Amino acid sequence: MIVDYIDAYRSQFGVDPICAVLTEHGISIAPSTYYKAKQRGPISDTDLGEAYAANAVHRVYVANKRLYGARKIWWAMKHAGHDIGRDQVARLMKICGIRGVVRGKRRTTTTERDERAPRHPDLINRKWDTPDRPDQWWVADFTYVWTLTGFVYTAFCVDVFSRRILGWRVMTSKTTVLVTGVLEQALFTRRRTDIRFTSTGLVHHSDAGSQYTSLTFTEALIASGIAGSIGSVGDCLLTG
Repeated sequence: MIVDYIDAYRSQFGVDPICAVLTEHGISIAPSTYYKAKQRGPISDTDLGEAYAANAVHRVYVANKRLYGARKIWWAMKHAGHDIGRDQVARLMKICGIRGVVRGKRRTTTTERDERAPRHPDLINRKWDTPDRPDQWWVADFTYVWTLTGFVYTAFCVDVFSRRILGWRVMTSKTTVLVTGVLEQALFTRRRTDIRFTSTGLVHHSDAGSQYTSLTFTEALIASGIAGSIGSVGDCLLTG
């Protein structure tokens, strides 16, 4: 019907109606595009259905902050009443040029050794079953997670005997403040629950990361009466 209307327009006014009609409605299209479409003939019901399905997939993708991959969009489409297969969703996403957020492929380095910094001796030597009471050995480490705003670092301090997390902190930077804040929280946790607690003689073990060998952190250990212990790079709670 649209093609017949365009032909009638051309016959009546003697000009190509493509630019006149479509441009008037804010749609820029070259006359050659129209003629190619006319040469192909009418759109089949199959192609039209696929176009509607692709549009529905794109709407679901945008509605979910452009994060969903094929599997989640497939479930969202089913919940919205669209009877469509997962493989078809993946194919339509490819046609639309969209893709979900790919997780697990971003990496960063947490442990960076400072060869010039003095190190505490290794007082643990991976003998994790040695402690027979709480607050004999503490181990500390930190890891990271990727978020939409960048890497976030989570540090923690664990009592080896009880396996209790005594202190933890989350920051967007992996500076010394991250690990000293955890130590302060661990000490506060013990002092708050037991007025008899003393950190004298306690061993704090970590890997050889520059945060734990820094002068600031070493001074924090000395001020608390805690003996520092450092293993090899990456040799701490997560590998114990």
